[in-house]
Amino acid sequence: MGKFGTVVLATAAGFVAGILAAPKSGKETRAELKVKADDTKVKAQAKKEQVTNAAKDGVESFRKGAKKVEKEAHGFAKSAANSGRVFRDEAERLAEEAKLRAGRTQKDVQQTVKAVERDVKRNVK
Repeated sequence: MGKFGTVVLATAAGFVAGILAAPKSGKETRAELKVKADDTKVKAQAKKEQVTNAAKDGVESFRKGAKKVEKEAHGFAKSAANSGRVFRDEAERLAEEAKLRAGRTQKDVQQTVKAVERDVKRNVK
């Protein structure tokens, strides 16, 4: 039993003991006990409603917060996927550019080699 239950039980026991020890008739004591029991029942019902409402509000707040977090996470995932596609596309573009430049460089090297060979043949006899 939690602290709250222990406190309620101890309070009720003390109250009952106090009433039973009071110098009143049995009829008066029973009537007073009934009034106090009814009052306690009403207060307990009110507290139950408060706790129930607090729990409902807490659940609703949690749902709203979770929905915001889900929306933000979804947006982040979507943004990351878009960034990944952009990086992939850029890498593909750069690879194509590198391939073209490598081809041009190879042609330039071949032309340079031929030019050097011609120069060597012309100058060395």
